[in-house]
This record gives sequence, structure tokens and C-alpha cells, in this order.
Amino acid sequence: MLNRILSGDFPRSRVLTALLVLILLYLATAPFLFSGARSLNVAATICVFVVLVASFDLLLGYCGVVSFAHAMFYGIGAYGVAIAMYKLGPTWSAMAIGSAAALGVSVLLSFLIALVSLRVKAIFYTMMTLAVASAFGALVMRLSNFTGGDDGRTFKLPELLTPAFRLFENDVFGTTINGKVLTYYLILLSSVLLFLLMLRVVNSRFGRVLEAIRENEFRAEAIGYRTLFYRVAINCLSAALATCAGILMALWLRYVGPQTTVGFNVMLNILLMAVIGGLGTVYGSVVGVALYVVAENYLQSLMGGVSGSLESVPLLAKLFHPDRWLLWFGAVFVLSVYFFPSGIVGKLRSTTREVL
Repeated sequence: MLNRILSGDFPRSRVLTALLVLILLYLATAPFLFSGARSLNVAATICVFVVLVASFDLLLGYCGVVSFAHAMFYGIGAYGVAIAMYKLGPTWSAMAIGSAAALGVSVLLSFLIALVSLRVKAIFYTMMTLAVASAFGALVMRLSNFTGGDDGRTFKLPELLTPAFRLFENDVFGTTINGKVLTYYLILLSSVLLFLLMLRVVNSRFGRVLEAIRENEFRAEAIGYRTLFYRVAINCLSAALATCAGILMALWLRYVGPQTTVGFNVMLNILLMAVIGGLGTVYGSVVGVALYVVAENYLQSLMGGVSGSLESVPLLAKLFHPDRWLLWFGAVFVLSVYFFPSGIVGKLRSTTREVL
């Protein structure tokens, strides 16, 4: 049963298995373990970005295609459901219409970009995606009547998903099961299903062909595979999955804005998470996203405590000042790339093979 669920792709490392189990347990019990909105927001962000980063890894890690438009598809999903809910009202049908429209636009746009640019060298495709993503960002700012411009767009959700809704009169393990908690578990369940879908894709015949194209496109084409078809197909699938991630994030935040969706910083974060976790490993997205999001949210607070305890040593206190958290985060990233060039998951798996 487990073999079928994981498509025969087990972690193949005891340490990695333990990490994945811990992360899954944390996500499954987050509403009950920790109080406050921040911890639940961290858990929801991990769920969404696991889907987003894993879908990006389908392109870069498994097919060897570098795209800078992934944040754009993420933004299309978020803006699609937000505009539909804002214009049509907080109904399930509006949510379905916005989601379907966003998926249709993303798949069509990714198909056109891939069809035009993947016939030539990969660098042309990379530059094409960068140009289209930049144009989309400018379009979001100009169409302020729909998108809200620089201020973004807030919207309401169906009553079942609002904080005012209560599923039970009494608390469960000290936690009120309201619409916000239900929204979180909707996002968690959707993320798990999408993750298992991607795991299935990379372990299918389709996924093996993608790896063959990544290693040697000429040889894959010589033995009869239509490489353009496979590369266009994975572009459309990756775009659709990124759009789903955008839809889930919009439902969680009940807000969408250019800085949280289509900004270049979002694309940079996706790339960093994928590299930290390990390219070409779907499990790498889970580890990379969890480490990155937790560090981004709690490293600054941790440094504040360290800086306070070092007040007797002014130089060290300034070095660990919370405002310098990005410096330390960057140093940790550089060291992780140096010591784990294949990512954390790649390193753990290679270490296991050496022991065996």
C-alpha cells in the first residue's frame, strides 16, 4: 500500500525518512501544537511552497530547463481566484470559476512560450520566460481596476472558511475548530495530493524520459523520443501545478498583491529552496522549503535572544543583531551549497549508498 502511494520512490535514507516524518507530523498537528497565528501561517506557507518548489523542480531538476516565469504562474493562480471572488462574491462557484480560468490561462500561456522558444537553445527559453514574467508584472500594476495595482486585492471566502465559522461548539484539544483551521487542512490535503501526483509523474515512464532528455537530449531524440513534445508537456504540467499553489496561497491569505506573488523575490526564493533541498528529488522540495521558511520566520527572533545575551560584548552583540539576519542566512546558504552541492536530500542519499 505504501509502495503504491509513494510510487515506489522511498526516501532511501533513515535520516531523510525521519526528517520527512517529523515535517509531516508538524504540519498535521500545527493547529493543536502551537498557539498564535504566526505558527499556523508558517505551516500553511510550507504546504503551499512545497507544491510550488516541487513543480519548479520538475522543470529544472528533472528536465534541465531553467524558467524564470514560475512565479508568474503562481501569481496567475492567486489573482485568478482573488478577482473572481472579488467580482462574483464569496461563493464556491466563484472560487471554481476563478481557479478554472487561472489554470486555463497558465496552461495556454506556458504552451505558447514553450512552443515558440524550446525549439532553439535553452538560454533563449530562459530569457523568454524572464521577459514574459516582467511583462506580466507590469500588466498587474497597470490593470489596477482588476488587480488592485500596487495595493493588491483583498476578498472574502465562503462562510465555511471564515474565522467566524465554528465547526464545533467546544474546543478540541484546546483549539477552536473554526473556518481558518478548516482552510488550513484544505490546503494541507491539497498539497499532499499534489505532491503525491508529482511523485507519480517523476517515477513513471514519462519521468524517465524527462531524465533522459536532461542527461543527453540528442541521444533521447536519436532513439525515437519526441523531445519537444515532452518538454512542452512538462512545461504545461509545471505551470498548472504552480497555479494550484497560487490558488491555495490566495485562499489562505485572503489577499493577493504583486510583492507576494509575481515579485522577483518570490522567484529567487523558489530557486533557493530547490537548491537547498536538492534538485532532481521531489523530497528535496519538502526539506528545502521547511528549512527555508522556518529560518526566515524564526532566525531573526533567535538572533534577538542571542544578541541580548551578549550585551557585555558589544562587537558580538552587533554581529548577532536581528537586523543582520539576512547576512547570516546568506552565509548558511553558501555553506550548504558548498558542503551539499547536490542538496540535502542528494547528500543524505549518497551517504546511505556509501555506507551500504
